[in-house]
Amino acid sequence: MIVKYYVDTSVFGGYFDKEFDKITKELFSQIERDKIVILYSEMTETELMTAPERIQSFVRNLNPESIEYIEITEEAVQLADEYVNEKVVGKTSREDCIHIALATINRADVLISWNFKHIVNLNRIRGYNSVNLKLGYPTIEIRSPKEMIDYEEE
Repeated sequence: MIVKYYVDTSVFGGYFDKEFDKITKELFSQIERDKIVILYSEMTETELMTAPERIQSFVRNLNPESIEYIEITEEAVQLADEYVNEKVVGKTSREDCIHIALATINRADVLISWNFKHIVNLNRIRGYNSVNLKLGYPTIEIRSPKEMIDYEEE
């Protein structure tokens, strides 16, 4: 069975952030070792256009066989708008909602993010999943990279 992780922009940036780099590097090592597919979205690509070159270079050098590119669709935009309409988050977090919607629609096994304010937050996760269930979508697992590390191998 192929495992798919939707990795949002914050995780790519975390690779070079002193606070998050150790865990983020371990996550990417685990993804490579376990042959996990990264769902890489048009939204992430757009956000990374303004990122420092070292982050863009890191993403460009990922194994292309482990990446599945997904485009922003009208369905994803509508689902994201519904998260905002249901007040899971405010209008200023619409881009975060598009990440959630894309991960949901593309059946990611888990969405991974370092964004604790708008994404990896128990109340927000419950809100996203409430909207998903109401509209007939599956629930989405949302975790930080720290929660995804396989500590049993250490």
